[in-house]
Amino acid sequence: MIAKSMTPFVRGSSEIRKMFEEGKKMAEIYGAENVYDYSVGNPGLHPPKEVYDAIDHINHDLDPHMVHGYMANAGHVSTRQTVADDLNKRFGTDYTIDNIIMTVGAGSAINALMKTIYDPGDKQIVFAPYFVEYDNWAGNYYAESIVVRSNEANGFEPDPEDLKKALTPDVKAVIINNPNNPTGVIYSEETIIGLTNVLKEAEREFGHPVYIISDEPYRELVYTDQEVPFIPNYYDNTLIAYSWSKSLSLPGERIGYLAISPKSDDPEEFFGAAVVASRVSGATNAPSLQQLIIDECIDAQVDISYYKKNAEDLYKIVTDAGFTALKPQGAFYMWVKSPVADEHEFIDALKQERILGVAGSAFAGPGYIRLSFCISNETIMNSAESFRRAGNKYFK
Repeated sequence: MIAKSMTPFVRGSSEIRKMFEEGKKMAEIYGAENVYDYSVGNPGLHPPKEVYDAIDHINHDLDPHMVHGYMANAGHVSTRQTVADDLNKRFGTDYTIDNIIMTVGAGSAINALMKTIYDPGDKQIVFAPYFVEYDNWAGNYYAESIVVRSNEANGFEPDPEDLKKALTPDVKAVIINNPNNPTGVIYSEETIIGLTNVLKEAEREFGHPVYIISDEPYRELVYTDQEVPFIPNYYDNTLIAYSWSKSLSLPGERIGYLAISPKSDDPEEFFGAAVVASRVSGATNAPSLQQLIIDECIDAQVDISYYKKNAEDLYKIVTDAGFTALKPQGAFYMWVKSPVADEHEFIDALKQERILGVAGSAFAGPGYIRLSFCISNETIMNSAESFRRAGNKYFK
């Protein structure tokens, strides 16, 4: 018998994974080339050559005991130094190895941060639409989410005034995901400044830190001239959760880090607590081999032009079919408005054309669907006729 506390998690298990499994079944019936699966954010690009070269070098030239053995729970010193140096070079910051903890991807980083911050009954603020695992992870530590809806009229950017209204003394953190999953929107500098000014005022009023957890797995995936604001340069109590799942196409390797701003509240104490939080979660340390790969590949990146072309081609196909969509600025998702009130009905209509998307309700964004365009460009182009037929059902 499973624990009662697990029942709501099982009941609300991922709609994304459900669509992914459905896509595999449809591929068996119609052939994989005739199914257009936009459901899962699984990078379609292979890792860059630097990753393969690093694996060969590490396996053939380094001490196997070091490569495959334990290290400090925070991670290899060399890798943490590499990450700190990279952040400092790119963003003009002052991170050291004592601000960096290597983690089992961004999800592990966020869980370690939540374990460090939350007591039972604490609250976090999330901006809808959002990656709803934030709720589940907070529940691990008996904290709850307050949902603040992003401003649809302003391109789904959060409104600082809405944040101000939602803040209460039991709010310990605000999660910002920029570029955003599922909308593909990049929150502007103006928005970030507005949000951080509200939080600075709240910290003074409440007398305790209100942390920003900046979830950044898509930071390098940008398709416009717009810059992604580096939030620690605007707000001292910022904690970064990062993953190389997207920037190096390594989602299955589960490698990331958390970075504690050296300007944050008592960063030394926080670092020690976060190391323990990561360890007691069951992740003794991040995978050693993957850390050493990052050591050698910190400047490597997948071909962003590939995703940019996919974004442009899919946007044209979807809008030519009559649908309304946000043009992606970053990440690899397109946020498409449902032509009917219940977007699940729209999802079903697309499935009849062998197109798989995810209902916006899975991200607390009803009335929209998410299309993940990190698939092959050939699949995107081949789906044009199916989108056209789906559009004809609504617009003719």
